[in-house]
Amino acid sequence: MKILKRNFYLQPTLKVARELLGKILWYKRNGKVLSGKIVETEGYLRNDPACHASRGMTERNKVMFGPAGHAYVYFTYGMYHCLNAVTQPEGIAEAVLIRAVEPLEGIEIMQRNRKTEELKNLTSGPGKLTQAFGIDKKLNGTDLTQGTFVILDSEEEIRKIYRAPRIGIRVATDKLWRFYVDSEFVSKK
Repeated sequence: MKILKRNFYLQPTLKVARELLGKILWYKRNGKVLSGKIVETEGYLRNDPACHASRGMTERNKVMFGPAGHAYVYFTYGMYHCLNAVTQPEGIAEAVLIRAVEPLEGIEIMQRNRKTEELKNLTSGPGKLTQAFGIDKKLNGTDLTQGTFVILDSEEEIRKIYRAPRIGIRVATDKLWRFYVDSEFVSKK
């Protein structure tokens, strides 16, 4: 499988959110590979009040302002990290939240990191996913188009994509910008 190139992330953000479904999040950490098929995403656009960048650039969100194809990792609720893929040209702050993956490789490591044996509970939400993979603020700004923390293309043809309101936000809750496939690893159907 090939690493997704930067031009993939320069497409319209909601298209990227849909097209990331079925792609593979791949992370080589301490010589071990952890990977998972992306099964749920959410889009965040620049004029969206739920987007971290809607009020301008801050120290926390500056990665969202470009370049595309980089990881935007932030800490939320005082306990969880969330992973986003930055989209759009520099200066246009948009991103796609990776909400859930289906674990493929490194499952035993994920189980240790999450302190659970239950496979379905490993990566079925953005905080669970980052905890399972060991993703934290150190990866904020990482280029997802090269290196040991990337998103790989997949030959899998996605037959049905579901749309729903985003989760865990208080504004713009009417937007159907959450996308998912039929998988037991989706955080909420």
